[in-house]
Amino acid sequence: MPPAEPPGVPPMPVRPAWQLLLAAAGVFALTMGIRNTMGVYLSPLQSGTGLPVASISLAFAAGQLCWGLSQPIAGAIADRVGTGRVVCVGIVLLVIGTLITPWMTSTAGLVVSIGVLAAGGAGMAGPSVLMAAGARLVRPGQRGLATGFVNAGGSLGQLVMAPAAIALTATQGWALSLQYLGLLALLGLPAIAVLKGHNAGTAGTAQTAPPGAADTLPLRQALARALATPSYRFLALGFMVCGFHVAFLATHLPGIVEHCGMPPAVAGGALALLGLFNIVGSLAIGWAIGRWRMKSLLAGIYMARGGAVVLFLLAPKTPSVMLVFAAVMGMTFLSTVPPTAGLVARMFGPSNLAMLFGLLMLAHQVGGFLGAWLGGQALQRTGSYDAVWYLDVTLAAVAALLHLPIRESAAQPSPA
Repeated sequence: MPPAEPPGVPPMPVRPAWQLLLAAAGVFALTMGIRNTMGVYLSPLQSGTGLPVASISLAFAAGQLCWGLSQPIAGAIADRVGTGRVVCVGIVLLVIGTLITPWMTSTAGLVVSIGVLAAGGAGMAGPSVLMAAGARLVRPGQRGLATGFVNAGGSLGQLVMAPAAIALTATQGWALSLQYLGLLALLGLPAIAVLKGHNAGTAGTAQTAPPGAADTLPLRQALARALATPSYRFLALGFMVCGFHVAFLATHLPGIVEHCGMPPAVAGGALALLGLFNIVGSLAIGWAIGRWRMKSLLAGIYMARGGAVVLFLLAPKTPSVMLVFAAVMGMTFLSTVPPTAGLVARMFGPSNLAMLFGLLMLAHQVGGFLGAWLGGQALQRTGSYDAVWYLDVTLAAVAALLHLPIRESAAQPSPA
């Protein structure tokens, strides 16, 4: 069972906290929905540019890496100057990247538009910044629900945008469809008025920090303590595996559907189900965090993923099987995020949470780079995704084992 809340912590103001959580979830719905729907455009980009699938996959893989690289930097800035400014810059970059992508006809151009601008912008307005802002305004025992709520916003965005992208592509063509999708991100700008100013210095959470955590430390010392903590390193390795799983599916699920001889509508439905059941998984894991150990929940999620992939490989490849598989994977798709953020907050406190969780997101996206890139390489070299599926199952088992030795307590300073 998780430890009780520290005594003497006054209740946080409910209305401002929920305003912030709704704003953060709304922004994440837009940025994550757009980002996780980009895989729909992989085949159209290949046809429109004439580039091989491996080159297109490289741009998507670069996006996975840049999305991760932007998060510890954006998190460190948001911890000091506030969430609103960082989110505003991120939304603008995301819009620019998606608007110019149809005009990019080279691998380098796609890497810049998809991999740097769009993905980097989505990362700046992504989970490390938004979840940390929400976690600071609630009591420790409510952080799981808060991060789960924000996480569910990203899933809602994918649920809505994946079928919309398919429909727009069918009626308007892929180029206009992609540009319309990017312009939707502008709807997140009004939320900046709610998010601005919510940083470590204004959140009023110093009294909620666990003893010995890195709350009051300067950024460099907080980072050094985190990297010296074995449990944090285990979290990073496990989260890297999560990135491999998520990026492989988000990038190549439309291609997997096509490879199995099914129509594009099945791909849109599968991506939508990923988003729908990820909402359920995100809210359920937020509730479960208050009742079970977070490391045990994470180990269970990774084992469930591996088992689902094994059953999918053994089953006949029909639309019904594909949709059921997408629903099952959706339950675990991003449900790793709330307990991972919760463990970081428990070990190091909330004040440097955006930066420390952002560093884990970087590890996540290193795995994401490999998942997106290796998927394209496997298809081009072997004509199937089988090698990546087998690697996917192996990594799931490894990640489950990595979480068992994690200590769910405040990190203590190393002896001088």
